[in-house]
Amino acid sequence: MKVQLHMRLSQADAHYGGNLVDGAKILVFFGDVATELLIRHDGDEGLFRAYETVDFLAPLYAGDFIDIEGEIIQVGNTSRKMAFACYKVIEARPDISPSACDVLVERRLVAKAIGTCIVPKDKMRVHHE
Repeated sequence: MKVQLHMRLSQADAHYGGNLVDGAKILVFFGDVATELLIRHDGDEGLFRAYETVDFLAPLYAGDFIDIEGEIIQVGNTSRKMAFACYKVIEARPDISPSACDVLVERRLVAKAIGTCIVPKDKMRVHHE
């Protein structure tokens, strides 16, 4: 099962000079995807336990459009291991004008992560065999 979010980063998402978006913002989006995956899989939001890896590969800026993807890659008794990826699909071009953007020919991987969430047995509403 895969889940995908598509969104535009706004001026409110910029944290650093030059409208650079903080990498922690991407982790918030990974958490949103994890929550939806757990609800679809177990009927409960569960809890994010830990990230094994987080790699920030390219910068994001206010005005960029991104796709956030996630999927459950391993199911334990109460644990759900997930893989996440963030792709830039439209790039803001403030060098041209404040509202200029380019649609990327190929989406660009800007962050990826592996993390584990827990759904307590007494919270699971979907029973797995």
